[in-house]
Amino acid sequence: MEIISKILIAIVAWEHLYILYMEMFAWETLGKKTFKNIPSELFKPTKSLAANQGLYNGFLSAGLIWSLFICETVWSKNVAVFFLGCVIAAGIYGALSASKKIFFVQALPAIIALIFVLLR
Repeated sequence: MEIISKILIAIVAWEHLYILYMEMFAWETLGKKTFKNIPSELFKPTKSLAANQGLYNGFLSAGLIWSLFICETVWSKNVAVFFLGCVIAAGIYGALSASKKIFFVQALPAIIALIFVLLR
């Protein structure tokens, strides 16, 4: 169970590293391909806003990666629960405020990982 939970945490962390990259460094290329509902002319003026969002995704990823390197089991679990909870909250908010797809792409993988973390 512990190995599965760590793999799922790593997947969620990797996803948020990708989001960091897209929003901070590739907003006008990958961002356009990902967010097709946003008019093309809005990507340049929203570049700094997207970069700010990307930074937050980086913090989520850093916390999840940190949880994988903590040797003390209780602390590792607590840190993972906290950061997965943050991802879930962000995913639910995004689903309610922007697109329901965000729930399935962001929140659901974190919910599954959280279940496995709590079962270990």
